[in-house]
Amino acid sequence: MITTVTFDAGQTLIELDAAMLAARLGERGVATTAAALAAAQPAAWQRYEQLVAGGGHDQPWQVFMAALIAGATGVAADAAAALAAWLWTEQPRRNLWRRPVPGMIELVRELRAAGIAVGVLSNSEGHLAALFVEIGWGDEFAAVIDSGVVGVAKPDPRIFALTLAALGGAPATTVHVGDSRSADVDGARAAGWRAIWFGPAAVAAGPGDDPGVAVARDAAGVRAILAGWATSRA
Repeated sequence: MITTVTFDAGQTLIELDAAMLAARLGERGVATTAAALAAAQPAAWQRYEQLVAGGGHDQPWQVFMAALIAGATGVAADAAAALAAWLWTEQPRRNLWRRPVPGMIELVRELRAAGIAVGVLSNSEGHLAALFVEIGWGDEFAAVIDSGVVGVAKPDPRIFALTLAALGGAPATTVHVGDSRSADVDGARAAGWRAIWFGPAAVAAGPGDDPGVAVARDAAGVRAILAGWATSRA
């Protein structure tokens, strides 16, 4: 039985708009392309994962962005860090994560129609709900739990508890979907939830031997896993 499903935002519901990022860097005199930024993303995400898993760094977003900029443009590390800091201050006004991941909002609507409580649980900068209004998703979720608002971030179990309090349900009947092994999967499992690790990196790594973790490359994969768990007695 599944009563509650939550989704991470970045790289799960919405993805980085590389063309928009290239244009923003152009405003600062740094030339690059969406293709170059896309090619640099895997290494930058790997750096982000290391920071989230290790803890002790209060700006993993900026470190990710600096690594992405340096990898795509070849600018020096200090210049990339300065650009990342500028982009961070611009995020509330022009959020770079705004491209819908194919099929995911349609899945959200299917779950809601089936009576499932659906929310968002994201490490963000405090303006995620406003972004969803901007892109036309303001009424899609029963709750949007943004670490920048509540003051605690995944994988801290407190943010999972806050989310469940907002949405209702029980840990055993709740599933979280997200792209970060450390923040999303490990955090959800520590809270007693099941987890779907989302994206190509998850599929490449595999779920491991935990029956409460599955992997999905796309929305169709998430849908199939949820359907299977909904009818499972486990």
